[in-house]
Amino acid sequence: MTTRTAPAATLTPQEAVDRLGEFTVVDVRSPGEYAGGHLPGAHNVPLDRLDEAVAALGAAAASGPLLLVCASGNRSAQGCARLTARGVEATTLEGGTSAWAAAGHPVERQAGSRTPWAMDRQVRFAAGSLVALGFLAGRAWRPAHWMSGAVGAGLVFSGVTGTCGMAAVLARLPHNRAAGSAVPFEETLARLTG
Repeated sequence: MTTRTAPAATLTPQEAVDRLGEFTVVDVRSPGEYAGGHLPGAHNVPLDRLDEAVAALGAAAASGPLLLVCASGNRSAQGCARLTARGVEATTLEGGTSAWAAAGHPVERQAGSRTPWAMDRQVRFAAGSLVALGFLAGRAWRPAHWMSGAVGAGLVFSGVTGTCGMAAVLARLPHNRAAGSAVPFEETLARLTG
C-alpha cells in the first residue's frame, strides 16, 4: 500500500499579506531570481539546497509557520512536500511571487540586480531550442534526431516525477547566481535558526 503526501496548504496573496508577520518566508528560487525581486523579509534557500537546510528550517518552523515561495507556486509546492516528508510543515503561496506582484504587493530587490527569466521560462526556452536544433541537425546527420527524443523523454520524466534536471543545471549558470551583495547560504541558515 502506497502512502501519498497531502497537498501543501496554500495561501492566496491577499491571505499571505494579511498574515505575513506570522510567517518565516523562504524563497526557493535560484539566487539570481531571488535578487530580482522577492517578498519582504524572505530568506533564500534554493530548492536544490533544501535538503541541506532541513535542520535550520525545522528550527524556524518550531518558532512559527513557514511560507515557501517561488515564481509560480510549483517549486514551493515541491519544497513543501519534501519538507513535510522530513517532518517540517510549510505552506505555499498560491501563484508565487508573480501573483504577489500582480496583486500590487511590494517586492524587495537587491541593489543593482536584474531580473532573470523565471526558471520555468528558461527551461521551456532551453528545451525548445534543443528540440529544434536536434530536428535541424537531424536533416544533415540523421542520428542527431535522438537529441530531440532525449529532451522529450527528459520532459516526460520531469512531468511524472515533479523534478527537473534541466532546471537544476540552469540554476547553476552565472545569470542565475546572485549579485555580490547576496547573503551567503550559511548565513541564511544561521538566520533561520537564530
